[in-house]
Amino acid sequence: MTEKNKMLAGKIYDPTTPELTELRRRAHKLCKQYNDTFEEDESEREKILAELVPNMDSTGYLQGPIYFDYGVFTTFGKNFFANFNLTVLDVCPVTIGNDVFMGPNVSILTPKHPLRYQDRNAYKTEDGRVTDKEYGAPITIGDNCWIAGNVTILAGAEIGSGCVIGAGSVVTGKIPDNSLAYGNPARVVRQITEADALKYKRELFS
Repeated sequence: MTEKNKMLAGKIYDPTTPELTELRRRAHKLCKQYNDTFEEDESEREKILAELVPNMDSTGYLQGPIYFDYGVFTTFGKNFFANFNLTVLDVCPVTIGNDVFMGPNVSILTPKHPLRYQDRNAYKTEDGRVTDKEYGAPITIGDNCWIAGNVTILAGAEIGSGCVIGAGSVVTGKIPDNSLAYGNPARVVRQITEADALKYKRELFS
């Protein structure tokens, strides 16, 4: 099993191998190129995203700046939107459904690190490279979700379809479908129901 395969499977892996180092450098370079474009440079932005996040539908939009560790391990559904400063550390697969909107400063973080410093600190390999022990867990977000500003989604989190995650929340576990959740850690406050429909909020229209 290659170090990349170990990484994607959530096993302890060496992040400094040539294959993974090159993949990260490529992604970081493409992010920089994207962040240096203007919004009206649509064709250039599309070309960069086709390389950086090939598993993204053409209906998606990333405001930028954006920051991906790999990009190729993240999958976006249709009509995805992210506001400023989306960060995705996709050492394990990140899967995002259709019609998902994200506010500014959302971080999607699949990596994990050992709790004991004896396991976490850097060390030298037999061939002289400096590395450390890392691992991770995948993140999934269902369809029709709104992830508000400054939300952090941690390794192993699962957000069901139709959810709203309140601003500043830290999602660490599983959020059932159609839930309003917020806090640190994010907890389900209640279900989102027909009573939340805009047609009942007449004060917003006059």
